[in-house]
Formats: sequence, structure tokens, C-alpha cells
Amino acid sequence: MVGVTDLVTFGETMLRLSPPRGERLETTDSLDVQAGGAESNVAVGASRLGVDAVWLSKLPDSPPGRRVTNELRSHGVTPEVAWTDPAEGRVGTYYLERGDAPRGSNVVYDRGDAAITTVTPGDLSTASFADASRFHTSGITPALSDRAAETAAALLREAGDAGLTRSFDLNYREKLWDPETARAAYEGLFEHVDTLFVPRRDAREVLDREGDAVAIAHGLAAEFGVETVVVTRGTEGAVALRDGEVYEQGVFDAETIDAIGTGDAFVAGYLAKRIDGGDLPAALEWAAAVAALKRTVAGDVAVVTPGEVEGVVAGGGGIDR
Repeated sequence: MVGVTDLVTFGETMLRLSPPRGERLETTDSLDVQAGGAESNVAVGASRLGVDAVWLSKLPDSPPGRRVTNELRSHGVTPEVAWTDPAEGRVGTYYLERGDAPRGSNVVYDRGDAAITTVTPGDLSTASFADASRFHTSGITPALSDRAAETAAALLREAGDAGLTRSFDLNYREKLWDPETARAAYEGLFEHVDTLFVPRRDAREVLDREGDAVAIAHGLAAEFGVETVVVTRGTEGAVALRDGEVYEQGVFDAETIDAIGTGDAFVAGYLAKRIDGGDLPAALEWAAAVAALKRTVAGDVAVVTPGEVEGVVAGGGGIDR
């Protein structure tokens, strides 16, 4: 890999607070604390696979803010943060109460007045664009505030001007905004996106797309000029379209310990392989392998190694002696 930085991501990272499995938020007396955010999850996953990754964001200069950056640094990610007075914005948090059937898991957000909601393009240093080859953000970021949406759009444009390949993960969150508002915001960004990741369900319910994954990919590529469209289909795997060619990738079996962050792990695996010179089929294979491995790891991030990914791709498993 060439350059000081390979990948730059931008977005919010929160502190995830989780009671022990089987306990309720309203009765627990302990909470596990981890950092979690779509774009930083991608940066961490890619970093652990050998990518030089930078994460851009805005945080309060406070112990919780430093808790976020310390965790990202521990995985090799370089945080390029606009630090602000804690009185002007906080670190968002979310609570994950994990449950099994018939009671499902539940996420409770507490992210109002987060520092990221006041971010502007001028707050952030984009010096890393000079060396980077790729820029990534997600559909969560423009949902946070008008300023966050404007900054995401500005960074996508600047990254394009700098010659970076820009990727965008739709990442629709119904607790943040309604489908109609989200669709208008997303479609306004697509002209600045080179690689689009979109779940088939969200393509249908948010983007109002019809047909199977291949038809969805063709429609988005044709209407918005996106070079590569990757449509994920849950247990059915993923479909990618580039230059009129369709590629399919199945899933790798995994025992699920924690499903949070699986989509981010998929993106991390894909980007890491592309940055390393892999072709599209190889990138899809790595994406699926990293996603499977993430499901076996507690927390938001894919704490995996290249050797483990290669083992999944090769059909490995069992006990490492």
C-alpha cells in the first residue's frame, strides 16, 4: 500500500453502553462501555486489515471524548478531531439491551446536542486527502443535523476534487428520520458517490426501488451515474454491479455473538481489499468474510486479522493450535 493515509472516514462515534446479556436497562447495576459509530467502525475494521485509516469528526474536549479517540487509536486508526468546549456539545451515547426470542434486542439513542451536530467543513482538516485513495461516510451522518449533512456533502465534493474514490453506505436509521426525508437527502449526495452500499430492504422502502437486487443496482447506477453499486441481501449475500457486469457473493456461516456492526465490517473488508489492489470479486469475498467474523465478536468493531479472513475465505475453522 502506498501513501501515509489510505482511507479517510467521516462521521459520529458514540459511546455504547450495554448491560450484561439477559439484563434489562431499567434494573441493571453495570454497563459495559465501548465506542461505536458506522464510519469509525469501518476505519477500525480496515485498519486491522492493514489499511492506514484516518477518522474525521468533532468531539468535546472531555474524558468521554478522549475515551472515544483512545479506543480508536488502540486499533491503529488516526483520529483527526475538531475539539470543542464540552459546554458546546457532548458525546452521544446509545444503550444496547440485548435480548433473545421472543424479546428482541433494543437500541435507545441519547445523542441530542452532540458536538458532531455543529460540525462545519472549516472545523475539519482534510490534509489527509493528499495521500489517501478513498473516502467513506454513511447515511447516518446527514441525519444528525443540517450542518452535519452540509459537511458530509462538502467532504464528498472535496474528496472527489482530490481524486479519491468516494463510498457511501446508505445505513438508514428509522429512529433518526423518516423515509421521505432520508430519500431526498441521499439522492442529493449520490452524484458525489463512486461506490454505493445499499441494503435491498432500504432500497425498496426508502429509495422506492422495485425489483430484485440486480434490477436495483442497474437502476441506481443508471440514474445517478454511480460506478459501483453493492446491494446486500442479508442471508442471501450481496450483488455488485460495475461496468455493466454483475458479481454475486454468498454469506459465510457464523455463530452470532453480536450482530451490531456487521454491515460496517462488510464495508471495511471490501474497502481494505480494494485498497490492497484486489478486484471486485475478491473484495466482495473479503467483505463477506469480515462480516461473518464480526458476528462472532462482541462490540461494534471487527476485531479481526488478515489471517482469520483468509482462513474463512479458504474454508478454515476449528481450534487454532
